[in-house]
Amino acid sequence: MVAAEESPAPGDHGLASRPVTLDEAVGVLTGARQVVLLAHVNPDADALGSALALGLALHRRGAQVQVSFGAPEHPAESLRDLDVAGLVVPHHRVVHVPELLVVLDTGSVDRLGSLADRAETADTTLVIDHHVSNSGFGTYYYVDPRAEATAVMVLHLLDAMGASVDLPTARCLYAGLVTDTRNFRAASPDTHAMAARLLVAGVDAEAVTRPLLDTHPFSWLAMLSAVLATARLEVDEARGLGLVHALVTRDHTDVGRQEEIESVIDVLRTTAEAEVAVVLKQVGDRRWTANMRSKGRLDVAAAASALGGGGHRHASGFTVDGDAPDILDRVRHALADAPLLG
Repeated sequence: MVAAEESPAPGDHGLASRPVTLDEAVGVLTGARQVVLLAHVNPDADALGSALALGLALHRRGAQVQVSFGAPEHPAESLRDLDVAGLVVPHHRVVHVPELLVVLDTGSVDRLGSLADRAETADTTLVIDHHVSNSGFGTYYYVDPRAEATAVMVLHLLDAMGASVDLPTARCLYAGLVTDTRNFRAASPDTHAMAARLLVAGVDAEAVTRPLLDTHPFSWLAMLSAVLATARLEVDEARGLGLVHALVTRDHTDVGRQEEIESVIDVLRTTAEAEVAVVLKQVGDRRWTANMRSKGRLDVAAAASALGGGGHRHASGFTVDGDAPDILDRVRHALADAPLLG
């Protein structure tokens, strides 16, 4: 990340959309008296956990804090216990002109959904993210694609702020780490050391992980069966490395929690014959969102970017209007052009 030439101050609009260092980001955060922290729509554990961990630290410093997201109305059931201080508010209660808006784990402003306008109305906007596709937006951005999770970056920020990493904070950060590293299978030695530190702070790994990764209602089995019946394997696609895809239609989403819908990709990606797994989820009459995963040999972030989305090289997504067969054809073309990874 490129360092900024001048130290920013909250409310300074002299330079727009410029990168900041860790210490400069801390200066922005600690100088604000009123802060709104936003995760992306349908926030996962890394997005919401990071927002809550940072929000707790700012709340304890005396700032007025709101944590929210553009949709749905409430956090996923598996994430609600993270909000021990009651910082989460529905999107319609978010103040219209925040003194400081902090956007976390969000690669582009459109991923804020109905709260995207706050990036324009806020006095100052700071983006904290680890997506490689994030080109920088807001007043200032602190982006590190090398970090496995936004929670990694937030822990560095908390340390630089001199904030306490107690059990409630540690649980939020651990939830982000365990999910974004696929239960630490994609974690570096430094991130494993971070996890150990959070365990020492009192985190019960099993209690945090079980509701996030290993718990589903019985109805999930019927939904999963119906979705997997749509799965198709195309061994010659994705530059000959194999593509497996499935459809989650409105009929499926109407009977499943968001956690269950999002878990489908983790089952599909286990297909041995496919490098890339794609799940198309119907969210409107002709609107679909997609999860894309690779096993490490193909850059799905490039493919997602070509389709108007973004993310990580191994995990990305996009939203698009159209019919499922046409969208899948566009996915095939995007994957055919996606670069191979070393």
